[in-house]
Parts: sequence; C-alpha cells; structure tokens
Amino acid sequence: MEIFGIALVVLLLVVLAATASALLRDGRGHTPPVTSDQPWSARDLPSVNYTLRIF
Repeated sequence: MEIFGIALVVLLLVVLAATASALLRDGRGHTPPVTSDQPWSARDLPSVNYTLRIF
C-alpha cells in the first residue's frame, strides 16, 4: 500500500513540474519584439478638441 502512495506522490510531483515548465515557456518566441521605427503622429486628427470646435 505504501508503494502506491509513493508512486502517487511521485506522479503528482512530475505533473506539477511539467505544468510549471509549460507555464514558464508559454508564449516565448511567438511574439515579435516591439520596435519604434517611425515617429508617432496623429495623422489627420484635429489639433483642437471637439468641445471647442462646436462653438
């Protein structure tokens, strides 16, 4: 009976280690790095806010 208990604990530890490893590796290498090649611009947005333009 003790062998089953030890096997269950070992199996539980292996499952927890595999889960932690998968969570730590998740998403790495799949997202491109953030770069700012071009300066920010507002394009065709107005320079005066909307509430001042209606009066």
